[in-house]
Amino acid sequence: MNTSDYFLCSDCRLVWLDPVRWLSVAGEREYYASHRNDPGDAGYRAFLSRLSDALWPRLSAGARGLDYGCGPGPALSRMLEEKGFPTRYYDPVFFPDQAALTQHYDFITCSETAEHFRAPGLEFERLSALLRPGGWLGVMTGFRPADAHFPRWHYRRDPTHICFYSPDTLAWIARRHGWRLEIPTQNIALFHN
Repeated sequence: MNTSDYFLCSDCRLVWLDPVRWLSVAGEREYYASHRNDPGDAGYRAFLSRLSDALWPRLSAGARGLDYGCGPGPALSRMLEEKGFPTRYYDPVFFPDQAALTQHYDFITCSETAEHFRAPGLEFERLSALLRPGGWLGVMTGFRPADAHFPRWHYRRDPTHICFYSPDTLAWIARRHGWRLEIPTQNIALFHN
């Protein structure tokens, strides 16, 4: 796959892979299943703590959340529950619990998920609709490097990663939804409405 297989939005600066290059849903499931996302794995929890540690201090006591796109091992929801924040989880492939999408939440996490969105605009609209006023949306994704570095970027080589966000893209999303954006550390975006 070469960089000519990608498109760049001139408005929001999102880069996405040509849809003819996307894996099928079955292919995605097979690829995801090969990941080792064990909620008890200390290394995996340390990786996810980059998002949870940035988010949970901003939450009110008893805040209720949703881990959107939790994958086969919903570790982040467990980590947040351990901090005292009840967290449901949803994943369109592994936990397609539609009831989770009929409620409203004080916070939503989206860890290593946004790069899989086939329709990012619709997904962020959905997340906005699920978030209560004053709520937080925490997104962890690889931030797209400068164009000159994109061809060598390891993150784009994952066949399930089909769209890529720069800080400019995240700022555009925040403006679109009337959110405030914080980037407390590389690859972590916190949106507050």
